[in-house]
Amino acid sequence: MNSIQVTAERVKETGIIAIVRGDYSESQVVTIAETLARTGIFALEVTLNSRDALRHLELLRKRFPDLLIGAGTVRESAEATSAIAAGAQFLVSPNFDRDSVSLSLQAGVLHLPGVFTATEAQTAYAHGCHLVKLFPADVNGPSYLKALRAPLDRIGFVPTGGITPDNLGDYVTAGAVALGAGSALVGAPGQDPAELAARAKAFVSTLASARSANRPR
Repeated sequence: MNSIQVTAERVKETGIIAIVRGDYSESQVVTIAETLARTGIFALEVTLNSRDALRHLELLRKRFPDLLIGAGTVRESAEATSAIAAGAQFLVSPNFDRDSVSLSLQAGVLHLPGVFTATEAQTAYAHGCHLVKLFPADVNGPSYLKALRAPLDRIGFVPTGGITPDNLGDYVTAGAVALGAGSALVGAPGQDPAELAARAKAFVSTLASARSANRPR
């Protein structure tokens, strides 16, 4: 497997991408990563519209070599270039931008563009993105994902937006290969690490149960 395929498999294996968005300090970002790793979440996405996002990406890559550290809210090629230079192992976008995707593929970096329609998903797939971010997922819910996957079964969908332990299982049943978890997991700066750990455990245990229930017999 090439580097993109290896990263894609790691994303699918861990199953949850924790989204870190906001004005966090370095110590807060480190605490978030430590807490998530202890509770079984090994993929973190630092959004580029957060304060000091590139510096935090570099810090997390150095401090946590066993975690999968990516950049989110990558909207254009200049941002993709900066994120990759900072060490991002994967990129996540709210949109599909051909130049960003082309740049990422050339660099051997997994890119999950944001898609919402069947046409957008197939366009992204045709340009080399075999994992895509279904966003905003909560607008139409798990039934919409199931409908998309019926004809687009070669594409790995990662629903993002409104994902919680309460609906996570329904998305897995509908065919999600992984999920992006934002504020329902990582709260505002100053979040109690104990609260974060409790939320993370709920996500991890619910994912494990859902995957077990949907495993082919």
